[in-house]
Amino acid sequence: MKQTQAIKTFLYSQYFADGLRIAFGALVPALIFSYLGDIRTGIAVSLGAVITSIVDTPGPTKDRRNAMLVLVGLIFLISFITKLINPFDTVVIIFLSVLNFSMCMIAVYGTRAASLGTAAILVMILNMDDLKMTADSSLMHAVYATIGGAWYLLLSLTLTQFRPFRLSQQALAECIQDTADYLRLKAKFYDVTVDSDKNYQKLIDQQVTVHQHQDIVRELLFKSKAVVKDSTRLGRVLVIIFTDMVDIFERTMATHYDYEAIRQNFGGTDALRAIRLTVNRLANEMDNLAYHITADHRPKKLYDFKSDLELIKAAIDKVEDTGKNAVILKKILVNIRDLITKLNNIYQYFDAQATQLNNQETDLTKFLSHQSFDAKILKANFTLSSSTFRHALRMVIVMIVAFFISKLIPFGNHSYWILMTILVILKPGWSLTKQRNYQRMSGTIIGGLAGIAILLGVEQEVVRFIFLMFFMVLAYSFIRINYILGVMFLTPYLLLLYSFLGVSTLEILQERIIDTITGSLLAFTSSYIIFPSWEGKNVQTSMRKLLIANYNYLARALEYLVGIEVSETEYKLVRKDVYVNMANMTSIFQRMITEPKSKQKNAKDLNKFLIYNHILSSYSVALVTVVKNADPKSLTAEHVKLTRKSLKQLSQTILQFKMNEENEPFTEIDIKTAVTLPENAGENEETKLITEQISFVSKIAQDLNKICERMDLLRENNLAA
Repeated sequence: MKQTQAIKTFLYSQYFADGLRIAFGALVPALIFSYLGDIRTGIAVSLGAVITSIVDTPGPTKDRRNAMLVLVGLIFLISFITKLINPFDTVVIIFLSVLNFSMCMIAVYGTRAASLGTAAILVMILNMDDLKMTADSSLMHAVYATIGGAWYLLLSLTLTQFRPFRLSQQALAECIQDTADYLRLKAKFYDVTVDSDKNYQKLIDQQVTVHQHQDIVRELLFKSKAVVKDSTRLGRVLVIIFTDMVDIFERTMATHYDYEAIRQNFGGTDALRAIRLTVNRLANEMDNLAYHITADHRPKKLYDFKSDLELIKAAIDKVEDTGKNAVILKKILVNIRDLITKLNNIYQYFDAQATQLNNQETDLTKFLSHQSFDAKILKANFTLSSSTFRHALRMVIVMIVAFFISKLIPFGNHSYWILMTILVILKPGWSLTKQRNYQRMSGTIIGGLAGIAILLGVEQEVVRFIFLMFFMVLAYSFIRINYILGVMFLTPYLLLLYSFLGVSTLEILQERIIDTITGSLLAFTSSYIIFPSWEGKNVQTSMRKLLIANYNYLARALEYLVGIEVSETEYKLVRKDVYVNMANMTSIFQRMITEPKSKQKNAKDLNKFLIYNHILSSYSVALVTVVKNADPKSLTAEHVKLTRKSLKQLSQTILQFKMNEENEPFTEIDIKTAVTLPENAGENEETKLITEQISFVSKIAQDLNKICERMDLLRENNLAA
């Protein structure tokens, strides 16, 4: 049942939709011109369509449209120039160098700009295989490729207009699934057989994934005026569900406890098993919700959860009967009940009238990332300290070397595959290059063997064409989410395509494997010896930014304590900043631990630093939540004193980092007390809970300080300088 739903979820996903759209956009021109007896022209048009699809990644319609328009213009210009200069190697080298450097540098303007640069370089590479062309034929070839790009642009925008909410639905569903996976990892903390440290690392990695997809949904929902201002039921439901899912994720983060203590005290009881079962069922309920959203169906709940709550309550009562203090288990039960209520509310949105739906999110534009295209950004990166600049220089050098090698290879007509391999493998960082290298080579070999098996075992052209379409759709579906699978499907697709063109498939496979290996070796070697970029150089800056983000978040708790009003928008912006910096720091650490051992510094301490920051942000979320909703009579001057002490501890940790040009100045926040609080509020439960939460925060702040002291940051910075 789960496998069937997983398959259906993929078929309804944006990735499969992308695969169908790209395959359709590439196949139609080829079939039309093949029918007219001019397959060569058809391939030129199809290539234009495929290249244009590179920048057609999820995002606001305006951003996608602008990127595709720019790329269509570049396709014409670069194709025409490349075809004209092909007979002149010296001119080709100059143009190749200028194009590679400029297109790599525009990556400073964001991911979509980087995709545009990659596509532009690919246009030149694909046009470097034909030396016998006149000015007229070069012009016509450029026109055909441009027509293909324009055709795909119209196809994509038309489909978007036809179903304007479809991309938002698919992205939101994926975001909900990621949150469900995060919840499952939380459930594992109640399993005594699971390694807590390893589960923490997985939890942090999953938090990065959730945050990334939340950003995509924000872009799709809030940058589109049609969605935000739309009065239809679907548009409003999507925005409200997303807002609630962000709150659910925050609440899930806030439910952080001393899991080792919980395991020691209650590991042999039915309570932990009941809690783990219910949390996993909550995750299943989220998956069910995501499936129905992406399938565009009215969702139906899987579970009632009434019996689950009763089961947990009974298990907790048994624990109390043994004389153990089960207050912490009761808190967990309350949090689970709150999550169930929130999920039930989301289901009710599908039955509510549009007029009953109230979107509580305010100042939405403040939550969006705004990409500046100021020339100063580009100018600031013209330095060897910029990883983008080093990558651009590295790409130019390697491409020139690959060009000469391609001229020396004694067989085949597709030696430009070497340059193409370098383009897709060589990344700014060594670890990403290493990962893509392995994926490319493995996918090519496995896919090549599968393609040969089909060609040897299937002789009917109709069956081969069916296989071709099958591999084509899957290649374009997986290439963005699972590169190794994308290449595995792409290779047999290309072999089948060349078989229809009358080219020897064994020779093509041999050539592709040799070119792939050559390009992979060049890319991998160059990333190590030519202006290498090691993540260790970025660690200090990211650590500092993450600590500052957590400091600012904890400062909101202090403002709530002392009676200063904090707007919901301001609070959520500070919370988002914590998630962004946590994601950045985690990504850097993940890449760093795949680098050579000699380049890894303080890996174990950095792992603990990440875990403690995750715990700190979780405790801070819990503290802010408790203080916001607390009875003012439960707040004391001691709470303020303890929170100030924690902030001071964090500020001392931040000041251990030496300032450089990449670091923003840090100033301690001076928060004045707006109300007079009593020294003691008695022994009520709420006061105890707040004291407990602040104590947790204080302990973690001290642990972070000790870790940073052990890493001796100032000495390392001085050595680096």
